[in-house]
Amino acid sequence: MNSQYESAHVELHYINRAGWLRAAVLGANDGIVSVSSLIVGVAAADPNPTAILVAGAAGLAAGAMSMAAGEYVSVSSQSDVERADIAREKLALIDTPKAEEAELASIYETRGLTKETAALVARELTEKDALGAHVRDELGLSEVHTANPLQAAVASGLTFTFAAALPLAAAILAPSDKIIPTVVITTLICLAGLGALGAHVGGAPKPRATARVLFWGAAAMAITAGVGSLFGVSV
Repeated sequence: MNSQYESAHVELHYINRAGWLRAAVLGANDGIVSVSSLIVGVAAADPNPTAILVAGAAGLAAGAMSMAAGEYVSVSSQSDVERADIAREKLALIDTPKAEEAELASIYETRGLTKETAALVARELTEKDALGAHVRDELGLSEVHTANPLQAAVASGLTFTFAAALPLAAAILAPSDKIIPTVVITTLICLAGLGALGAHVGGAPKPRATARVLFWGAAAMAITAGVGSLFGVSV
């Protein structure tokens, strides 16, 4: 017989993937777009295969480190803000516990509970775990949304490296006079795959995500190629 605490209905949710998925998609998208745009821009300015490959390899190495470091620093800043807010809540619960309980009750009341029910819920949650209730319902934080700097940095850096290697490999394997079209076609295929894969992992509609990634990737390559062609400089 099922326990009285066992849920009769289990739902599959994707929100717990949001943190690393955002960083992974950002890293992969940036890796494909930035390195392919760099290769196309350099090729438009100077079709020398050696210059193109050196620029692509340098862009991959620098970009991967930049993405990982940028994710770690930015998510660490978010984590610092979260910890500071939690520390303030701890102090407030010590200094003004009644006011904090009333604040919690007002939050539940604005969400649709009656005043009496909101007060009851606030009192019972305060007795069980006052800080947890305030962190969740006042600050809007949970284990799902808590910032994880290392996870974001690793996801972004690794996916950037892997994704950036694809247009670079295309440039290496392409004939010297076909580098730009080969890289462009490879990049568009990879971007379409990335958009569909990201949507699949996140449980979102694939056509919209794929079109969004394709549009901005194509725009980035077109602008960079235009700059390289007009000014004849490495971008």
